[in-house]
Amino acid sequence: MRINALTIAGTDPSGGAGIQADLKTFSALEAYGTSVITALVAQNTQGVQSVYRIEPEFVFAQLSSVLSDVRIDSAKIGMLAESDIVNTVADALLRYPIPYVVLDTVMVAKSGDPLLALDAVDAIRKRLLPIVSLITPNLPEAAALLETNMATTEQEMLEQGKALLAMGCAAVLMKGGHLSESESPDWLILPDQTLRFSAPRIATKHTHGTGCTLSAALAALRPRYSNWAQTVQVAKDYLQQALVMADSLGVGHGIGPVHHFHRWW
Repeated sequence: MRINALTIAGTDPSGGAGIQADLKTFSALEAYGTSVITALVAQNTQGVQSVYRIEPEFVFAQLSSVLSDVRIDSAKIGMLAESDIVNTVADALLRYPIPYVVLDTVMVAKSGDPLLALDAVDAIRKRLLPIVSLITPNLPEAAALLETNMATTEQEMLEQGKALLAMGCAAVLMKGGHLSESESPDWLILPDQTLRFSAPRIATKHTHGTGCTLSAALAALRPRYSNWAQTVQVAKDYLQQALVMADSLGVGHGIGPVHHFHRWW
């Protein structure tokens, strides 16, 4: 079966993150990509210069156009910008159920620029956490969702993942890239088990769009596998090689993108 995947996110004109990165990831993993844009973002490898607000009504119109016509097997949600758009996306998901929905809780760009209004965090907690299939917070995002300090150890990371599960999440993938270790550990927290995934850190500064790419890979792959554990492992393997080959690209003067098409170029 061919997989039809949907990304709901903001844009990146430099192509390393957001909608552009998601569609590249879908294609690289043999899923047909569809998209709904939540914000127009003027950004590049050096930072975010401007964000253009899209009216929630138009976001819903885009969602309705796709979901009323195309069979969507899985979806990835990225940048939502503000609470009205969070609520709009939640309303659409309730109206048009999708088998697998991955929520990348995007709050800050790799450059440190904010991508989510503070009041939207509460909307994500109340409206989206209970209805998505998996969330993929990094450590600062998990801390913001829980209104606590950022985890500094794997044990704290695991405890925060379990706390997010207790808030109503079906599954949580805690990303440990912010820990200062030689490996980059991730923890998959499910109602009946916890699983650790690890990979060596790659010596590259070109990590723009890693969160977008991983969540898009999870969405593209989940319909092909029987559980999240298998899906996470394959998605992480794909991202690891995209990081290994990132230095072979010459994109921008700042934090460049990972190499989505490393298998072909």
